[in-house]
Amino acid sequence: MEYLPIFINLRNKKCLVIGGGSVALRKINLLLKAQTKIDCIAMNFCDDLIALSETNDIDLVAKHFEPGDIRSYSVIISATNDESLNTLVSKIAHESGTPVNVVDSPDLSSFIMPSIVDRAPVVIAISSAGKAPVLARIIRAKLETIIPNAYGELAEIAGQYREKVKQRFNNIKDRRKFWEGVFSGVVAEKVFSGRSQEAVKELEKRLIETKEGGLGEVYLVGAGPGDPDLLTFKALRLIQQADVVLYDRLVSKGVLELVRRDAEMIYVGKKGGESSRQVEINKLMVDLANSGQRVCRLKGGDPFIFGRGGEEIETLSDNGISFQVVPGITAASGCSAYAGIPLTHRDYSQSCRFVTAHLKDGSDNLPWSEFVVEQQTVIFYMALTSANHVCQQLINHGMRKDMPVALVERGTTPEQKVYTTTLTEFSNLINDKEIHAPTLLIVGEVVNLREKLGWYGE
Repeated sequence: MEYLPIFINLRNKKCLVIGGGSVALRKINLLLKAQTKIDCIAMNFCDDLIALSETNDIDLVAKHFEPGDIRSYSVIISATNDESLNTLVSKIAHESGTPVNVVDSPDLSSFIMPSIVDRAPVVIAISSAGKAPVLARIIRAKLETIIPNAYGELAEIAGQYREKVKQRFNNIKDRRKFWEGVFSGVVAEKVFSGRSQEAVKELEKRLIETKEGGLGEVYLVGAGPGDPDLLTFKALRLIQQADVVLYDRLVSKGVLELVRRDAEMIYVGKKGGESSRQVEINKLMVDLANSGQRVCRLKGGDPFIFGRGGEEIETLSDNGISFQVVPGITAASGCSAYAGIPLTHRDYSQSCRFVTAHLKDGSDNLPWSEFVVEQQTVIFYMALTSANHVCQQLINHGMRKDMPVALVERGTTPEQKVYTTTLTEFSNLINDKEIHAPTLLIVGEVVNLREKLGWYGE
């Protein structure tokens, strides 16, 4: 982060704008929204700025700028096309410790003007640190289309009841839950549909009827194979409203960065076969939910595909804990897609099988002969440590030795690497390369399509 985003209260404070053209006019309009008092220095002023000054607190001063013009201003904006003048203004402002913005010159500025989505009192500022202002405006335009104007009115209503809610709920977590219910439920919908009076009545009703404390809830959320852009909308929403997040080693840093900043993060990573550790995780979820917490169990891939999600919600169900399950993109589909390897293809494969290389009892008692089928793709999860054994077993059970094989390392992330070889040459690949988990092993003729279809850069 190159700039710390800060919102400054400039109400009834003096600001200086140097310049009298259309650029200065845009900056003055923003300052007026913040209810400032403005001195504007320039030799000439555009007609719109003159008209604006007639109905607003703007003092137009027709003169050349001089160093003595900078006095005790809260903010200074230089909006001229005179580079030497802009440099002089920047120097004097920095020496006096006054925040200064030189339009389109971030190197001369102590602060930059962001693109703004205004839903007052809700204000969203978007900045590219001065590197790509057009991109910031495009992002603002996208946000404008998805954030209703009524959010401002909803925030005003919330402000009126903030103190009452604080008095009603002593615990900050109870207050947070109450407001999240207001902002994502019936109250918000009534505001959005123009029924504000009904929304206020509904809020007052909830304030009376909502109980403090109570049982929490568990969200079993699939985090996908690594790329945070592959999360579902529901996954993102639940991740950001959880009080506690339990995550394992397969959840990428990009996904973890989306967790609410004040949420408690608990790492519960385990190695394959650690069934006793799984029991501890199950108990931890129950204990946290019983204490009234909203718990997000964040699991790499999909929680119901080799993610032990079924075992975990069995425990929750047995203990009467409310839970939700959010599917995620499983590693097989995510990593194969990013590797340019379709799991099925009319010319090469009409079926695919997902197989885990780790069984609960630690054995590899798998139906190997069922995998040795032409026109089929077999995907092995968690296979790095046993990959040589897997390939040898497939050969032993009749799969031809030149069957194409791909090993996808850290799929869908910027660190993705894809290695292709054959069953018989696979051991040489493992010995020659330093490969790190998580990995996925893909066996089948579709692997040959990677050379043509690979699209994700490595």
